Amino acid sequence: MTFVTADLYALAPEIILLTMGCLILVIDAYLPESLRALTYQMTQATLIGTALVAFGMYPDQEIIAMSGMFVLDGMATVLKVFVLGIVAVGFTYSRGYLKDRGLLKGEYFVLGLFATLGMLVMISAANLLTIYLGLELLSLSLYAMVAIDRDSRAASEAAMKYFVLGALASGMLLYGISMLYGATGTLELANIATEAAKVEGDNKLIFIFGIVFAVIGLGFKLGAVPFHMWVPDIYEGSPTPVTLFISTAPKLAAFAMIMRLLVDGLDHFNADWQQMLMILSVVSIATGNIIAIAQTNIKRMFAYSTIAHVGFLLLGFVTGTEAGYAASMFYAIVYALTSLGGFGVLLLLSRAGFESDKLEDLKGLNERNPWYAFIMMIFILSMAGAPPMLGFWAKWSVVSQVVDAGYISLAVWAVVFSVVGAFYYLRVLKMIYFSKPEEDAPKITANVDMHLALSANGIAILALGLSPGALMAICVAAIGVSV
Repeated sequence: MTFVTADLYALAPEIILLTMGCLILVIDAYLPESLRALTYQMTQATLIGTALVAFGMYPDQEIIAMSGMFVLDGMATVLKVFVLGIVAVGFTYSRGYLKDRGLLKGEYFVLGLFATLGMLVMISAANLLTIYLGLELLSLSLYAMVAIDRDSRAASEAAMKYFVLGALASGMLLYGISMLYGATGTLELANIATEAAKVEGDNKLIFIFGIVFAVIGLGFKLGAVPFHMWVPDIYEGSPTPVTLFISTAPKLAAFAMIMRLLVDGLDHFNADWQQMLMILSVVSIATGNIIAIAQTNIKRMFAYSTIAHVGFLLLGFVTGTEAGYAASMFYAIVYALTSLGGFGVLLLLSRAGFESDKLEDLKGLNERNPWYAFIMMIFILSMAGAPPMLGFWAKWSVVSQVVDAGYISLAVWAVVFSVVGAFYYLRVLKMIYFSKPEEDAPKITANVDMHLALSANGIAILALGLSPGALMAICVAAIGVSV
């Protein structure tokens, strides 16, 4: 591999994030207790600065760097900006919760920065090795974040489950990657795409097996059925800020991973992996929405909701068209923004010595604070796909592309289970507006930064729902540049 100075330009966001992550880790080790807030401030400044740099680097055409290991294109730029912004807002939501529980430590923010770095690497990966390195950097950081509360037995158990099942998923993916390398003799996705058209005989069989194991690995990382067993336990057992982190930005990185690996590298075999994704999508939509109905823990309910949303995300890939991929990208961004706000409200309702993780904890929220009840209503209706919320247009865009591709029965399946899923979302709204709060439930208050961020999050979902064209146009343009 040869290195040229021009590569530094393409990798600027990653270089900034890596440098600042290491710097913050060292500085935090020497900070006195009275200046602990400086770690949080430096972290936020790093995320915002990196997002501005990434935004300013939107390319007119695809840029290949590091001898074909790294790619900068429209999709990468858009996803990086959203990932960095979502992580910054997530840290804003999490600060009060962490402070109340003595977890406001530099380690949490440094792990978050390195997890974000892993996501950025995944988003711009143009080589199987780069994909795997980014994925493992993200995964190892998340394992430690889940276990950040060492006094919590539930968090420790969740971290162990996540580690064991994550290692299994990584092994599956790595086995698939080794088969693809064995069949083609290259790790670069562009070269794999070229060699795939020439594969025949025994090599073709190896190639198909490689795709199967790669899809299994992707299914684990996404939490798609039947590889979803880790999602509910990790969502429930993790500290709520970590659950927020896992449920938002990594979904954008996972979308990019599918685009790079399956669309860019294995498009010649799209008929094979589309059938696999179709099965994962169908069972995920049904399983997630049905099991969510029985949940009383809202974090577990959101976990099964996530599984259903992953099913919708995969529908766009089933179409095999650029418009379908753009619809999936739109869906991933919308889900991440909506989930960010939903968990933000749960963090707001939590206080020292009290976890807001049961459905009953939302009882009478309208009486305790009408504004936050309204904001939560926006998030819940968007998750349910109710018009005119942004979540409705996300589902509409995916389903319409499925119909255009001729999969009418698949579209009907998705719509039917969306109606089923509306039941448990409406149950949440019933508790917010029609149930009385507990006698000892305090009034809801928030710091200025939390209030502004949560309000902006909710209003953005509502405003974009009333005018979704701009965000959809960004996704279409990004996919058009990258595919």
